[in-house]
Amino acid sequence: MATSAIVGAGLMQSECPTVLLLEPFYGGSHKQLIDLLKANVDGCSVFTLPAKKWHWRARTAALYFSQTIPTCPSYRVLFSSSVLNLCELVALRPDLAHLKKVLYFHENQLLYPVRKDQDRDFQYGYNQVLSCLVSDVVAFNSCFNMDSFLSSISSFMKKIPDHRPRDLDQLIRPKCVVLNYPVQFPDVSRLLPKYKVARRQTELQPVGSVELPYQSTPEPTTTQNPSMEEATEALLKPLHIVWPHRWEHDKNPDLFFSTLLRLKEKQLDFKLSVLGETFTDVPEIFSEARHLLDPHILNWGFLSSKEDYLGVLCQADVVVSTAKHEFFGVAMLEAVHCGCFPLCPNALVYPEIFPAEYLYSTPEQLWKRLQGFCRRPDIIRRHIVKVDTTSFSWTSLKQSFKTLLADEGL
Repeated sequence: MATSAIVGAGLMQSECPTVLLLEPFYGGSHKQLIDLLKANVDGCSVFTLPAKKWHWRARTAALYFSQTIPTCPSYRVLFSSSVLNLCELVALRPDLAHLKKVLYFHENQLLYPVRKDQDRDFQYGYNQVLSCLVSDVVAFNSCFNMDSFLSSISSFMKKIPDHRPRDLDQLIRPKCVVLNYPVQFPDVSRLLPKYKVARRQTELQPVGSVELPYQSTPEPTTTQNPSMEEATEALLKPLHIVWPHRWEHDKNPDLFFSTLLRLKEKQLDFKLSVLGETFTDVPEIFSEARHLLDPHILNWGFLSSKEDYLGVLCQADVVVSTAKHEFFGVAMLEAVHCGCFPLCPNALVYPEIFPAEYLYSTPEQLWKRLQGFCRRPDIIRRHIVKVDTTSFSWTSLKQSFKTLLADEGL
């Protein structure tokens, strides 16, 4: 959406806007959050840049916004993601310096994985540290995000050859809060297959453990519930695996596809949906995997329709993350909301959200879990996932965000 259009909409909403929402990378979860705040918080004026060329947005958005945002004496609060160099903006626009400045971290650049450490651009992490120093409140979407950022500042600053700043984490820590990313979970009951509907209606308990010997013959389903009788046939269909992440190297698609190719070599039956957004540089593994896994593919590529996207998640059985970089994971929670069994690394933010039975520690463990699921998909389809997604919903978090954007403080 063009900045000028959003500016107009923001000013029409309130003749005297009090909240200035800025997003240099208006796409994905960043866009969803700005849209939620604009729709639910009174007096917002919104300025954004398209979600393209992330590195240039981080470098230059402050200068662009300094020339675009009109002077407005009614502003009381400034909210931005940490993509923006807030330090530069308030230096270029002293009239914004007196506002309550809230910086929201979807991710942090101190921990962003790079193929070689010399590839890491010091400036991006440095900008985030500077932005924290001029902020009044620094909000993180998870404890892992906050803790990893604060604990990395000291070692990160050691990259400076001399005259290094000291104790920056101690200056920033008192400003920090954890405010989980708010997810809008729609009603997907009309999109669910019969076995998931039946599972929700009868509130079946998990049948055994996921570590059961999968070579054994599944016991027949015995129930008086007509919907479960209708769902019996569905329980025997091939396992449907979904991977709904950005097509970038930090999501570790190499591990995911190498695991699936091992399943294929074992002649195990499964279906595959690979979703998620693509950007400028798509790793080569995607084109290779599409060719090698073609007989198993049901869906391939980004689905612009949210309805279509949720429909695929509702039809899937297992959602897999192989990420090397994850500070929250909206896609995994959306998939769980749609009835998928999650498999996540026992690292990053995942242990904060998912119980141990949904975590794997090694590639071999991931392979063994998926191998077992392929042999006994009926067990996964009867399993009630023990993740409370409601605590991450906009309904639960709305008041916290409204408080954050009030000029009285938290």
